[in-house]
Amino acid sequence: MRRDIQPNERAFSSKEVAEEVGIATPTVRKYGQILERNGYEFLKDGDRRIFVQSDIEALIALRDTDKPLDDTARDLVYQQKERSEGSNETEIAIPDTYDNLLQYPNQLKEILMFLSNELAATREMNVQLINDISQLKTAVSRLQQDHHVISSNIGNSVQKTSC
Repeated sequence: MRRDIQPNERAFSSKEVAEEVGIATPTVRKYGQILERNGYEFLKDGDRRIFVQSDIEALIALRDTDKPLDDTARDLVYQQKERSEGSNETEIAIPDTYDNLLQYPNQLKEILMFLSNELAATREMNVQLINDISQLKTAVSRLQQDHHVISSNIGNSVQKTSC
């Protein structure tokens, strides 16, 4: 599993990567296969690769290399593993974290106000969504009734004309 990706890092599709790197989409796929064959790890959504900035840099390195692609791919895999090992440290709260919060009451107050506002906005959005769903259910029910009436009228019309 990749650990070299930053939180909230932008993800790119193959098409976006192709445009960014200046190569065709099938070439992005080909380079991705070469990298994977040599041990490179991509984020995936099913079978589809999801690219981040470091992946784009790897594709650019493959595009611009004079060496055999597999040799460059192995170098890139090595670099990826080094980045992963460097970011392998798990961030944990140090014991005095909560004590330090008391030293910064204004920051804590700001954080709590922000969270409170976000919670209120979320609740408001939920109420609106519930109302919207209720309106949709009513509309669907009316459409079903209208469909039934129209179907019945068509059936009656067909019987009258065939007699």
